[in-house]
Amino acid sequence: MKILFASAEVDPFSKVGGLADVAAALPKMLVEMGHDVRVLTPCHKSAQAAFAAAPDHRHYVVPLPGRDRPIDVATVAGAGGVPVELILDDHYFGRQRVYGEADDLLRYQFFCRAILRILTHGDWIPDILHLNDWHTAPLAYAVRNLAWANPMLRGIATVFTIHNLRYRGPDELNDCLSQAIYYSDAITTVSPTYAREILTKDFGEGLDPLLQLRAGSLGGILNGLNYDVYNPRTDPHIAVQYDLSCLEDRLANRAALRAELGLPEKPGPLAAMVTRLTEQKGVDIALQALPEMLAADAQFIVLGDGDAWLQNELGRLQTAYPESVHLVARFDEPLARRFYAGSDIFLMPSRYEPCGLGQIIAMRYGSVPVGRRTGGLSDTIVDPEEHPETATGFLFDEFSSFALAGAFDRAVRAFRDPAAWLHLQQTGMARDLSWRASASHYVETYTAALRSRGIVPLE
Repeated sequence: MKILFASAEVDPFSKVGGLADVAAALPKMLVEMGHDVRVLTPCHKSAQAAFAAAPDHRHYVVPLPGRDRPIDVATVAGAGGVPVELILDDHYFGRQRVYGEADDLLRYQFFCRAILRILTHGDWIPDILHLNDWHTAPLAYAVRNLAWANPMLRGIATVFTIHNLRYRGPDELNDCLSQAIYYSDAITTVSPTYAREILTKDFGEGLDPLLQLRAGSLGGILNGLNYDVYNPRTDPHIAVQYDLSCLEDRLANRAALRAELGLPEKPGPLAAMVTRLTEQKGVDIALQALPEMLAADAQFIVLGDGDAWLQNELGRLQTAYPESVHLVARFDEPLARRFYAGSDIFLMPSRYEPCGLGQIIAMRYGSVPVGRRTGGLSDTIVDPEEHPETATGFLFDEFSSFALAGAFDRAVRAFRDPAAWLHLQQTGMARDLSWRASASHYVETYTAALRSRGIVPLE
């Protein structure tokens, strides 16, 4: 099957969030499964060195209302050697920021027009056009609209993945997601629970009636984790490498992390968050639950930046409790790995969480997650009160500091029982949440999308 994956960001060429990881890891796994996959993404400033070194360039002219713009497309090797086509236009994409510019709507509409030009003037026609979030959503309508006059587009099925329903585009008059939800042949989101949640008023962001209309074409597929990248046995960023066969070596990472952050040794657990500092991530209720954490002799460390008031409150608490609270107010991937490898408990008390990778990475590294029962957290964390033999962490239901504190107390009690804690760590580390199973589900979705258009896919 020929699959064209379109994304605003692709690791390692540009990265703001989890979309970049998906756009690198999923195509890689699909190629390993025998499919012909290419990725299209803008050449942001962070990708220009790779663009300049690429030997293969193609040139197109993209028609715009009233004028045309030339683009230069370079093919570079992405994760696993997957061909990644970087689209260069200095005016729209030669900038430091992937998102957050005043003309984001125009920038990504231009990206969509560039993809159409490449599709209709190239010699490689995909079976599947896999679109991701609002940046590529207009293509679902464009492919159907233009197919009437362009036979090359008639055999392409569109699959649209909603990574976060709240982000629908930067303009109050243009809801890009609605187009893609209505016109795509198949719609996916990033966990089975989130796919069910967005059909309700509480999580549907006002689009629940439209999503209910397309419910038969909507499914949830968990994001996987790249086990080659996130591997405590080989991770160069952690103090001591380890795996299930030598889990006792992991303790050295906790000591090293405390030393790096200037925290003293304590008998209680080291609880961590690696997150954007936003209310969506539940940072506010984590702060409200801090007295209960401190009463358990726990230390609370946070890595991330975001809302100023949350950052200021964490700073105030760090000053008040310098031996128990520590904030690193930045995005720092190597340090994040050390948080995963050195923490005992990993907190994800999210208001909503489409998938979440933090809890998956934490389990991979032997940190036990405590999360709210929502979205992908429900699908990946197994609570010992429900399934003691396969438990990997602790869940709570109500979005409140009281409920979080209750789940944290259960985690602390397990932490004080070495056999119970070791079982949680081992079960979490042994669980397979890699991309292989998820990629197989995507192939099933691609096949269903083609069949919905009356196309019998090649095996």
